[in-house]
Amino acid sequence: MDKNNVEVNFRIVLYEPEIPANTGNIGRLCVGSNSELNIIKPMRFFINDKYLKRAGLDYWTKLKLNIWDSLDDFLKTYPNNNVYYCTTKTDKIYTKRKFNKGDIFIFGPESRGIPEEIL
Repeated sequence: MDKNNVEVNFRIVLYEPEIPANTGNIGRLCVGSNSELNIIKPMRFFINDKYLKRAGLDYWTKLKLNIWDSLDDFLKTYPNNNVYYCTTKTDKIYTKRKFNKGDIFIFGPESRGIPEEIL
């Protein structure tokens, strides 16, 4: 099956993640919610990092995971999906939205968030 047609609830994107344990926890959440985890390089850890694996526990092998060289490459693959940039730099409230299968949620690096030029 073409990965564009994989039936997932959501596509979670970590843009340049820095903390392996956070990525592991998000991966575990993705497995539990039938969502796909997408990591945009560079990352500040190796994908086999022991802290990432510990946080992901036994779920890591069940994770739908894709690693991308750039955010542009990822976005070109899903041109028709709704994209939500998760940031504190907005007045929009996520609880006031209705989300659809395949929606994309992009999170920035832990230390600085999504860069302004992307927002």
